[in-house]
Amino acid sequence: MHLNECSVKRYVSMFIDYLQYERNYSVHTFIAYTNDLLQFVSFIGEKEISEGESFDLERIDSDIVRQWMMALISQSLSPASVNRKLSALQSFFKYLIRRKIVEKHPFAFLSGPKKAKSLPYFVKEKEMERVLDDEDGNIGFGNVRDKLMVEMLYETGIRCSELVGIKNVDVDLDAMLLKVTGKRNKQRLIPFAERLKEMIVYYNNVRGREVATNSPSFFVRKDGRPVSPAVVYYIVRKKLSDIPTLSKRSPHVLRHTFATGMLNNGAKLSAIKNLLGHSSLASTSVYTHVTFEELKKMYNAHPRAKK
Repeated sequence: MHLNECSVKRYVSMFIDYLQYERNYSVHTFIAYTNDLLQFVSFIGEKEISEGESFDLERIDSDIVRQWMMALISQSLSPASVNRKLSALQSFFKYLIRRKIVEKHPFAFLSGPKKAKSLPYFVKEKEMERVLDDEDGNIGFGNVRDKLMVEMLYETGIRCSELVGIKNVDVDLDAMLLKVTGKRNKQRLIPFAERLKEMIVYYNNVRGREVATNSPSFFVRKDGRPVSPAVVYYIVRKKLSDIPTLSKRSPHVLRHTFATGMLNNGAKLSAIKNLLGHSSLASTSVYTHVTFEELKKMYNAHPRAKK
């Protein structure tokens, strides 16, 4: 279908009216879609003029759309922005097909650029030591429990859900092994060191004195009820609040800290994978990128790196 640029812009206007009045899209969305589509129309118009062709919707194919995306990327647009523009164009062509303006969707299965994975947040060893050396954590049931929870998350790398799911029978002090139930009910055994054993023994003694409960759960509240994930999140955020350089504070940050620390101290990636309960080594390999980024930062501080 040979059309001039004004005709295509009219179809864009019809599509935006459809989104606004029939689909009830938000003002922000249809304004963004309008800008995205008009940007594409302008790109096609310039391309057709340079090649001496008339504006033809039927000539638009996946190659042309890829060229548009490459042009957007060359303008330093983020993958998220490019994907949003592609989504607007996909929706527009579906609309054109329903209205029988075009016969086919030539790039229905075209995917946009992959978003760059953000590296996991973690706490540096010295900062973690300062958090864990809090003397107030040795007085009173609540303080003792909170300190042990943070220490256990950091020393074992278990998930928040795994922590709250620990039962008394899952803690083997003699063998110094912790049994946790992970995703898809997969169970694994995690060894722990003498320091954590001493903290567990101390917690058990304080709980026995101050909390009247026969709950099978290992971590409990003052009234004997099991702790919830929300309680763990609150405690971790509070404990990590003294680290001003940390922009994210959660139990998962301690899991990342465990894995990064293990890798930095010579542990094999396969061993870390088993300890974390990952089903694939690809999930664990992200920590190699974390340590590499740290190495780059350290090198960039070198006076020769600034020349």
